Amino acid sequence: MSTPLRLGTRGSALAMAQSGHVAAAITAATGRAVELVEVVTAGDRSSAPVQRLGVGVFVSALRDALTAGTIDLAVHSYKDLPTAGASGLHVAAVPPRQDPRDALVATGGRTLAELPPGAVVGTGALRRIAQVHALGLHLEVTPIRGNVDSRLARVLGPDADLDAVVVARAGLARLGRTDVITETLDPMLMLPAPAQGALAVECRADDSDLVELLAVLDHAPSRAAVVAERALLATLEAGCSAPVAAYAELAEGDAGDEIYLRGAVISPDGSRDIRLSRTGTPADAAEIGKALAAELLELGADSILGHEGSTGPGTQQFGSTE
Repeated sequence: MSTPLRLGTRGSALAMAQSGHVAAAITAATGRAVELVEVVTAGDRSSAPVQRLGVGVFVSALRDALTAGTIDLAVHSYKDLPTAGASGLHVAAVPPRQDPRDALVATGGRTLAELPPGAVVGTGALRRIAQVHALGLHLEVTPIRGNVDSRLARVLGPDADLDAVVVARAGLARLGRTDVITETLDPMLMLPAPAQGALAVECRADDSDLVELLAVLDHAPSRAAVVAERALLATLEAGCSAPVAAYAELAEGDAGDEIYLRGAVISPDGSRDIRLSRTGTPADAAEIGKALAAELLELGADSILGHEGSTGPGTQQFGSTE
C-alpha cells in the first residue's frame, strides 16, 4: 500500500486541476498516495475542430496507458468518453458532479440577451453553436479551440477579438475562475452536453483491489444522471461532438427520488430544434435515456443528425412525456 498510485491525466491546466482534486480525494479517503502522470492525447496535438477529430481523441492515449499498465487509473472529463465501453476497463467512480451548465464570458459584463446583433461569440462545441443560432439573436458564432485561458484571452486579453465566449461553467469553477462569468446560462436557453461537469475515474476491470478502493469516491446521484444522459446519446448513435444536448436532474418525488431528463437535438444552423423530457427513477436511468432518445428519433432527430431536411428558420418541436 506504500507504492503511490499512478494517475494518468492530460497535461492541460484544467485536466491537471481535475486530476489533482481526484488524487487528493483518494488520499483523504484511503490514505493512499497518488502521483500524476501526464499523457499526451491526439486531441492535445491537433488544433482542428473537435467535431472533425472524432470521438475519443482526448481519451484513447490514456486508455492505452491503462491497458499497458504504465498507469493505474485515469481521470477523464466524462463527456469526452465514447459511449461504448472499453474492453478490460471499468469506470470505478463518478465523483460529485460540478454544475453542468454553460457559462457566458462577455465584454462589458453583458448577458447573452444584451449582446448586440452581429456580436461575435466563440465556442468550440457544435451543440453550443447550434443552440446560439436557435435563439434567433442574430449573433455571429465562430468555432474556437484551445485551453480555458486562451479562450478567455480572446475576450478579456489585450488582443481580444471576440465579444463573448461560451464555455463549461464546471471548467471555470475547477480553475477558480468563476469571477469572469457574466451569465450562467439557463438550461432552457442552452442545454449542456451529456455528462458535462462530470468526471470518470477509470481503471482496469481486473484490478479488483483498486476498483474497491475507488468506489469510495462514487456519488450515486451524479452517476445516475450521467447514465441517463449518455444512454440518450448512445441510442441516438451520436458522438460527443454532435449537436445533442441532455441534462438530468435528481429531485425528491412523491414516491422517492426521481430523475427528470431533458434532451434536445438541434440542427447546426439552429433552424430545427427538437426537445423532449421524461421522468423516472434513478434505478431506471439508462431506460429513461433510451426511451427519450427513441421519441426524439420518432420526431425526426435522425434527419438532423444526418444533416438533412431542415424545416426552415425558427422551426422548433417541443414535447414532454412522463
